[in-house]
Amino acid sequence: MSAGAPPADGIVAAWAKQGWFHEFDERAVFVADLGPDDDPEPVLVLHGFPTSGADWHAVAAALATGGRRVVVPDLLGYGFSAKPDQEYSLFVQADLVESVIADLGIDCVALVTHDMGNSVGGEILARALDGELGFGVERRVLTNGSIYIDLAQLSAGQQLLLSLPDAMLTEAEAELVGAELLHGALVATFAPGSRVADAEVDAMVELVLRRDGNRLLPRTIRYIEERREHEGRWTGAVESHAAPLTVIWGDADPIAVVAMTGQLLDRRPGTPVTHLAGVGHYPMLEAPEPFLDALRTGLAPLPG
Repeated sequence: MSAGAPPADGIVAAWAKQGWFHEFDERAVFVADLGPDDDPEPVLVLHGFPTSGADWHAVAAALATGGRRVVVPDLLGYGFSAKPDQEYSLFVQADLVESVIADLGIDCVALVTHDMGNSVGGEILARALDGELGFGVERRVLTNGSIYIDLAQLSAGQQLLLSLPDAMLTEAEAELVGAELLHGALVATFAPGSRVADAEVDAMVELVLRRDGNRLLPRTIRYIEERREHEGRWTGAVESHAAPLTVIWGDADPIAVVAMTGQLLDRRPGTPVTHLAGVGHYPMLEAPEPFLDALRTGLAPLPG
């Protein structure tokens, strides 16, 4: 890692050492890249809003130790990546993902998505269906996110951000979404009783705040409006792409409610679904071991 001042220690510092910076549209995009280069089907992980690829640090390390290559870009406006004051689009985020995979010379991936990453992944899949994607998607694992936006139970904070103009907050306004509020808002997405270490939440908050990312929240959250507009394209691709799909879902998610998995099963019968009991919106942090077990199953090649 070389762009910007490196963090001193802890989860964020350790994650920074796993990556490098890719240039996309004259912006520096952080890409964590773990595991062996010769994995024939690297795992591409797309993170959610408002956090970053570091949510996946423990799971990615475990997969890499088991011989899988894991590629985790921070999308534009998130984590260690550049955070320009501009309009944000999931189409551009998908362009970013294609650019990273092309730079790495990867031909095919197993696609793992969470939260907003499900929508970016939906555009990736839609491009594949259109014959316009530069790499193959061999299998997929989808976890908690608003794939059916009308079922989403947006938090009061999300609704407030969406009510604001699509503009960067002033420094004074940014105090309203400082570390303490962000910490509380993230914890509120966990299931009651979840035992996520404070260090994990602190790392999530640190990477939101990095380079004034909290000031951009009224801009980056516009993905929800874009999600509504293009749900037919993105959810349609999630439902119809031929690659094997596995769903892993925390059943106590207060935002991306578990009813979404039932609707997906109606549209794609026979899809393997693992419900993690008493787990909220961040299953990779709230229940890392059962989540990892289900993820390994979803990433394994089918028999025969």
